[in-house]
Amino acid sequence: MKAVILVGGLGTRLRPLTCNTPKPMIPLVNQPFIEAMLLRLRDQGIDEVVLAVQYLADRFVAALGDGSRLNMKLHIIEEPEPRGTAGAVKNVEHLLDGTTFVFNGDVMTDLDLRAMLAYHREKQSKVTISLTPVDDPTQFGLVEMGRDNRVSRFLEKPRAEDITTNLINAGTYIIEPEVLRYVPPAQFYMFERGLFPVILQTGDPMFGFPSRAYWTDIGKPQTYLDVHHDILIGKVRYNFQGQQIADRVWLEGDADIHPSAQIVGPLVIGHGVSIGRGARIIGPSVIGPNCTIGPDVSIEGVVLWEGNQIAEGAVLRNCVLGRNNQIGPKTQISDGAIISDECNLGGDNRLEHGIRIWPGTQLGEQAISF
Repeated sequence: MKAVILVGGLGTRLRPLTCNTPKPMIPLVNQPFIEAMLLRLRDQGIDEVVLAVQYLADRFVAALGDGSRLNMKLHIIEEPEPRGTAGAVKNVEHLLDGTTFVFNGDVMTDLDLRAMLAYHREKQSKVTISLTPVDDPTQFGLVEMGRDNRVSRFLEKPRAEDITTNLINAGTYIIEPEVLRYVPPAQFYMFERGLFPVILQTGDPMFGFPSRAYWTDIGKPQTYLDVHHDILIGKVRYNFQGQQIADRVWLEGDADIHPSAQIVGPLVIGHGVSIGRGARIIGPSVIGPNCTIGPDVSIEGVVLWEGNQIAEGAVLRNCVLGRNNQIGPKTQISDGAIISDECNLGGDNRLEHGIRIWPGTQLGEQAISF
């Protein structure tokens, strides 16, 4: 079984985390998101994947190669220019010879792909769209269906008075390659506003596949943090790397943890981490490889990428730090703040209210205080 994963976006909503890292390559519980996604697909019977890439394609090649490390076949195809969701699949049409899954590269889900494929075949569908219920459909594209779940209408970002269903397009599709004949070559063309409405007009069978599987878009800072919390508390099925060394505490390799440190799960600790005297690490949190947590540091609900150095008495809550940052003593970072890569923040700073710090930023002591 083949799949196409759309990974051409610039990740602008996640900046500054994506300034140096393509959005699908950002860590999810200390593993590149795209790698975790590929392993999930492999475990559900998909053994050949095409990555439709447009931004920082060389990073995907360096990290994933031909897929053999993951026991699957991988094609990394760079678009000459942005082609849109359907246009990107059209661009790799020559690699598709049968029923194909299509995924958006920024969607986290534990959808049962085998069940969706069986449904697609039972319905003799040409396009099957995964659907998920949401509390507020006004920010999404609604999908209306008839009694047999055949798609009858699409409604983008409806007004409250126009809502007829709470089922939205969840970004996982199964297509028969023949429908790509409706997609113009070498043009920007979307599934949602282009191909799917055309298929409604042509009458080709197109069905919705409703599911209550976990689903979220990791493409915003708060949802990126939220998905980590959801994984750690068990809201979504996930295979943790490393060994469980305490109640809901996983260690990926070796770490130096001071006996006086307080460690409370759910928590994932990367290889080479050092946790100092009196430090307090409270989950749901992820500590990336080779981080140094100084004495009396307090961490709660935080995602740290690799190589961060956190000095004595610093306080981190509900925030994300990219790679190789140095955080000075008694600095406080909280309330959805995002620190990118290679930043040096002096002591006694206070960063809150979703502030975003760009790569390489240098801050002196007490430079920012809300």
